[in-house]
Amino acid sequence: MAEYKHLEVEKKWQQYWQENKIYEVSIDPSKPKYYILDMFPYPSGAGLHVGHPLGYIATDIISRFKRLKGHNVLHPMGFDAFGLPAEQYAIQTGQHPAITTETNIGRYKEQLTNLGFSYDWSREVRTSEPSYYKWTQWIFKQLFNSWYNKDSDKAEHIDTLIGAFAKSGNHSINAVCDDDVPAFTASDWNSWSEEAQQRMLLKYRLTYIAETTVNWCPALGTVLSNDEVKDGFSERGGHPVVKKSMAQWSMRITAYADRLITGLDKIDWPEPIKDMQRNWIGKSYGAEVDFAIENSDKKIRVFTTRIDTIYGVSFMVVAPEAEIVQHLTTPEQKQVVEDYIAVAKNRSERERMSDVKTVSGVFTGSYVLHPFSGEKIPVWIADYVLAGYGTGAVMAVPSGDQRDFDFAKHFDLPIVQIIDSQKITDTEADATKEGRMINSGILDGLTPAEAIDKAIAEVEQKGIGVRKVNYRLRDAIFGRQRYWGEPIPVHFKNGIPYLLEDSELPLNLPEVDKYLPTEDGAPPLGRADNWQYKDGTPYELTTMPGWAGSSWYFFRYMDPDNDQEFASEKALDYWQQVDFYMGGSEHATGHLLYSRFWTKFLYDMGFIKVDEYAKKLVNQGMIQGRSNFVYRVKNKNKYVSFGLRKEFDTYPVHVDVNIVKDDILDMGAFKSFRPDAEDAEFVLENGKYICGWEVEKMSKSKYNVVNPDDLVEKYGADTLRMYEMFLGPIEQSKPWNTNGIEGVYKFLRKFWTLFHNNREDEFVVSDEPASKEELKILHGLLKKIEDDIERLSLNTSVSNFMIAVNELGALSCNKRAVLEPMVITLAPFAPHLSEELWSLLGHNETIFNASFPVFDPTHLVEDSFEYPIMVNGKMRAKIQLGADLSKEEIESQALAHPNVQKWTEGKPPKKVIVVPKKIVNVVV
Repeated sequence: MAEYKHLEVEKKWQQYWQENKIYEVSIDPSKPKYYILDMFPYPSGAGLHVGHPLGYIATDIISRFKRLKGHNVLHPMGFDAFGLPAEQYAIQTGQHPAITTETNIGRYKEQLTNLGFSYDWSREVRTSEPSYYKWTQWIFKQLFNSWYNKDSDKAEHIDTLIGAFAKSGNHSINAVCDDDVPAFTASDWNSWSEEAQQRMLLKYRLTYIAETTVNWCPALGTVLSNDEVKDGFSERGGHPVVKKSMAQWSMRITAYADRLITGLDKIDWPEPIKDMQRNWIGKSYGAEVDFAIENSDKKIRVFTTRIDTIYGVSFMVVAPEAEIVQHLTTPEQKQVVEDYIAVAKNRSERERMSDVKTVSGVFTGSYVLHPFSGEKIPVWIADYVLAGYGTGAVMAVPSGDQRDFDFAKHFDLPIVQIIDSQKITDTEADATKEGRMINSGILDGLTPAEAIDKAIAEVEQKGIGVRKVNYRLRDAIFGRQRYWGEPIPVHFKNGIPYLLEDSELPLNLPEVDKYLPTEDGAPPLGRADNWQYKDGTPYELTTMPGWAGSSWYFFRYMDPDNDQEFASEKALDYWQQVDFYMGGSEHATGHLLYSRFWTKFLYDMGFIKVDEYAKKLVNQGMIQGRSNFVYRVKNKNKYVSFGLRKEFDTYPVHVDVNIVKDDILDMGAFKSFRPDAEDAEFVLENGKYICGWEVEKMSKSKYNVVNPDDLVEKYGADTLRMYEMFLGPIEQSKPWNTNGIEGVYKFLRKFWTLFHNNREDEFVVSDEPASKEELKILHGLLKKIEDDIERLSLNTSVSNFMIAVNELGALSCNKRAVLEPMVITLAPFAPHLSEELWSLLGHNETIFNASFPVFDPTHLVEDSFEYPIMVNGKMRAKIQLGADLSKEEIESQALAHPNVQKWTEGKPPKKVIVVPKKIVNVVV
């Protein structure tokens, strides 16, 4: 087989691409644009393992294919460079996070380059660069200077609100705002001081400061979002997280709740992602109702989607962190309530919502009065109610809600049937909406739908409730008590935030002596010298959250060097939005939701012309690790091969997969891996130590991390690229197994051999015309590959290439008319090999300036067909006939065949059945 020197070839073409700026792209109205994007990576110190490039390889194949199909392809890459890991390292070592980040990015770029990706590196952006976060700060300013007008259903500049206040107060303003906004007149507004006006505006601005219950992680010294907390611990580091009330920057993503739901209908995103976002936003229709607290002038307002069940309320449940708890708790219950709240603070909202098995709660000692019957209803606190959803209180109807039912059973509270068709058992509630109301006072005899309308009308008439659309979605926390993030561009006068001028951006991160909070608990920016505005007023001490920079980066790629605006109108008009976005489903309710929010805001303000930034989203699956094990005998320095392990009392020990090949252990390398095994005894099978294996998450602790650099060195980047695609459908998770990579490596060498004389290793390609069979193989491949790429079935593409190369090899095909278009077809998958062959074929330009070969269906049309001839059910002959013959012609030729004549004895048949391109049946 001709020798293919992958290391020389790949370095050669990577250098060529870089020096000739092959992948740099500019606006070209003469071509259709195609914008393809990988989700913003965070550059960790560990670099890439073989699982990370899976999505990158897929998008690179599509990018190269679209370019060959004549598109102007934007395929950029950058780094989500702010984040906790670099800061934690800075805290431990004192090294500035920028240094760590720069080192990590350098490592990532080296690995990405070695894999041959077609990124336009001239457009690289990093969220931690002041030239980038200047515009993140600028977008923050736009949000701060905006309010959401429900009447126009869009964000508007704050000046329009100020003008309305000055003219007629707020009585006609229909805005998304704080719940405690008082009514005021124009006279009131115009008489207020600037400070009073600014405090009122904070209740309307799309970004604002307010007392908020947050997930506080003392060990990390920062607030975490709900998706960063798992089972009461930080997802990063596993530190305890508690609920805490503190002044915090927030953004009114809730203003866009309905548009975020309806917008899902016009984008091609995976249904599971859409469902996760719909459920996270949690739109529901119902009513708010007031329950008066006994012996108090206070009330508890609840939101319910089933006000028809109001007569089934036998107790009320309030969230542990709700402010009203303090008022409700009687002296006798004070201690147990405080103890319960202390425990509840350590559970995340996600855990509390999903844990349906645990039943816990405490009676407050107080009662509310039923709004219709006036009966006393006990008030409990329980952590299955969240302060952030609805009003933080629920009217419990145990006959129709399973959690309420379980709670009532656990604490021996009444369960009242309120619909005649309810089938309530000892263990289950029945949430039916069929039947008629019973035990329901003024609602008796009505259907649930009728009862809902009547009950809402009743509470509205009494002035104790309103019809309401509610959302589970809460406003987004927008602040971190950390150093390594974007500074928030505000300074404070008497506690009121004021924006910096555009000309004063970026507000750069200051130097600090340590990356820890100050001695009095202020964030690390409190350590900076003279961290104040030019007039001496203090700057904000918190920084923006990790999702700030990643919520708009796709627009910056369109015009990354613009220092006058976040992107020019010309660039935004041309590139518009991402056509194909690839990334993980774990970001469904984080990045993928927040970025849609910012896009809709920028659209409202007229900065962009699209209100969804990505037309199509694909979630790549995970490449899981394939761990290997050796089996150590308990209490002995002895290792037993897999097949013999049950004959001894053994336990499995992870071993580095890089010293195992085809599950056979390199025992010498193992002794270096585990020095204590130097003198160990090994029990072998047929002279070999066979390891066990198991599919697990790829991680250092399991010694199953495979470094792509090692595989590129041994097999080449093209082999690794095609092998990762060959593992299975891109959207599915699959285990990594290095053992299978040899097959792809051999395939690429077979392809190389088609162009070479095996004996002299000489490049030999013939200009002779291709045969009919060779053209059939080629055009069959062209059709399959184009269909595969469009359907993202890249694993079957690899199989189709292998089949075609084997078929052409069997024909000893070395025809330019076949091999040249095949090289172009392979180029998106194996770009280095293809560039080398393209050059050897005599071309002076990159192969990616070529055009993808056009499939010609005429080459797949059969000129003839071999018909089996059946006589009385038994095959008596085969005959090759023209594919375009009529039934009559086929019948005539079949009956004239000597074998058919023999079996019919020359007699005319009773019947002849001809099925074109299938069979001929003769009955005699």
